[in-house]
Amino acid sequence: MKYRLDKGNHSVYSLQFHYVACVKYRQKVLTGHIPDRLKAINLDVAKAFGVEIIEQETAIDHIHILFSSKPQIQLSKFVNSLKSVSARLIFREFPEVKKKLRKGRFWSPSYFLASTGQVTLEDLKKYVENQNA
Repeated sequence: MKYRLDKGNHSVYSLQFHYVACVKYRQKVLTGHIPDRLKAINLDVAKAFGVEIIEQETAIDHIHILFSSKPQIQLSKFVNSLKSVSARLIFREFPEVKKKLRKGRFWSPSYFLASTGQVTLEDLKKYVENQNA
């Protein structure tokens, strides 16, 4: 098995995640300059947390982010910061967006977050099973 490894003072780790957030009511507001600004905001938030955004892309009503994290990062705090900071700044910089969304909420309260692997789960199972050989 070959991993892309990150190192801390007392650890070696490989933690990548796939995150998806949808605009409230799946409103189609991620158009024009908004996607580029949203991506820049996300990069700033990630930098503040010490998280590396590997890739991010928007559709018209949601965003996908692939990121790498340190073990110390509380993922829920990171995700909540992504959502709150981006919503606040998008509303401030693009006031027309707020008018399109009911009750002034930018993101849906739910989101998708999955850990990603650099090997398949089946390969990892075989590796662990063979440790006693």
